[in-house]
Amino acid sequence: MEILIRDTPEASAQVAADVVSKIIRERANLVLGLATGGTPLRMYQELIRMHQAGKLSFQNCTTFNLDEYVGLPPEDERSYNHYMRSNLFDRVDLDPAQTHLPDGDAPDLREACRDYEQKIKDAGGIDLQVLGIGANGHIGFNEPTGSLASRTWVKILSEQTIRDNAVHFDDPQEVPRHVVTMGISTIMEARHCLLLANGAKKADAVRRMIEGSVSASCPASILQMHPRVTVVLDEESAYLLVAKEHYKWIERNKLDWQRH
Repeated sequence: MEILIRDTPEASAQVAADVVSKIIRERANLVLGLATGGTPLRMYQELIRMHQAGKLSFQNCTTFNLDEYVGLPPEDERSYNHYMRSNLFDRVDLDPAQTHLPDGDAPDLREACRDYEQKIKDAGGIDLQVLGIGANGHIGFNEPTGSLASRTWVKILSEQTIRDNAVHFDDPQEVPRHVVTMGISTIMEARHCLLLANGAKKADAVRRMIEGSVSASCPASILQMHPRVTVVLDEESAYLLVAKEHYKWIERNKLDWQRH
């Protein structure tokens, strides 16, 4: 893992946006895996700024999102489809036909999961997968104790995740209990993973992901087995890391060709 630590969430978002924009510029027909939630918002805002300044185009990109709530149609303002359109898709030059999210409102969810996996395969696989991390260590919506060999599937949200997500709903009872999410194996097949975390609330999960044992009790810890992972943190989310100063030392002493 490459661990990049910055003083503030704003500075870490800038680093993450720089990673994404560099890969977009360098690779033709890039396939991006995207995440939702509060953490990547600042990064999306920076990518939009780059696009509006004429420095970045998404015209040749294809996107696949990690997850979607079961039972919410795309037009529902609480759906991740709506989140992506509001916070990125409608504000850059992405071809809407090249943006994909799991269908949480499909009449046959199992078939929808298989179709989503096939679409990713048909696109040539994901080049860069953006990830957040839950306070309980989930990535996508792969909750603790779920299979580390999973593909896109229907998952039951943990009580903690439901509480965390309730801020986006008028009534906590309205939070869907089920989601369609890329599985761990699907995520691990991405050629490069970029994980973002901010705030002290994520610090324990970040420590377990980076310095703990690989375990289904912290699904994000499987990223220790991935050949190319960049983790971008602010100081608050990094404060429990035992080797934090070592990670900073490594970044300061990279060879020039290793720098982003």
